[in-house]
Amino acid sequence: MDLDSLKPVAGSRRPRKRVGRGQGSGLGKTCGRGQKGQKSRSGGGVPAWFEGGQQPIQQRLPKRGFYNRGRKHIAEVNVGQLGAFEAGSVVDVEMLVGAGLVSKVGDGVKLLGNGELSIALTVKVHRVSVGARAKIEGAGGSVELIVAKQQA
Repeated sequence: MDLDSLKPVAGSRRPRKRVGRGQGSGLGKTCGRGQKGQKSRSGGGVPAWFEGGQQPIQQRLPKRGFYNRGRKHIAEVNVGQLGAFEAGSVVDVEMLVGAGLVSKVGDGVKLLGNGELSIALTVKVHRVSVGARAKIEGAGGSVELIVAKQQA
């Protein structure tokens, strides 16, 4: 069997409907759209969700909750995950992304206090919890806060 001998399954393909090619074609003049009306016009028709003028379903159903458009998306890293870095190194956001601990920075990175740390590190993040700061400084390291860019 060669690629040039392959054929589609019988009945799976049908020729294109060529409308507006004269009366003899059976689809001339109005091209199968009938006479006048909204659906006969170019670009005519109603959207799939249109319900003939009655109140649409998305307006009839009750709404719940609240979508906060001003929400901050903060990536979280736990102290226990920082053991993968060498002692004495400076861990910043780029290193966290490179190590796969943070996939998307968003509006910043926050260091949380879950886990234990036994090596001294200098960590540069946007936010830090009190417990995380205590664990890093207890291991002989330090925490520096990055000031996030202000949106204008």
